[in-house]
Amino acid sequence: MGMISEFKEFAVKGSLIDMAVGIIIGAATGKMVSTLVENILMPIIGVFMGGVNFEDLSIKVGDAAIGYGAFIQATIDFVIIAFVVFMILRAINKMKAAAEEEKAAEPEADPADVALLTEIRDLLKQGK
Repeated sequence: MGMISEFKEFAVKGSLIDMAVGIIIGAATGKMVSTLVENILMPIIGVFMGGVNFEDLSIKVGDAAIGYGAFIQATIDFVIIAFVVFMILRAINKMKAAAEEEKAAEPEADPADVALLTEIRDLLKQGK
């Protein structure tokens, strides 16, 4: 029974769920960027390069064809995805830094008992 409860604790932890959500969103973003590159950017780049279709680019070596065009397309996908992730993380870090600065700027309020004791001390100093 101990192993089952350990697994349940592991599977329900917030960080694991956050990671799963991140992976799902990352996969969806990757698919979206791949579609953008494959169906919009690469045809435009191909037009400017004289009608070249990158998927068809290959080198014949004997009977084998080495399709380097697909590699170029995958590289462009990677660069765009990496840039998007970088921009998202940069925005998150800026928001965290702003929240920490705001928190540091706020003076912490004394607990109620400390405030009461301070008030009593001040009244005693005044002689009341």
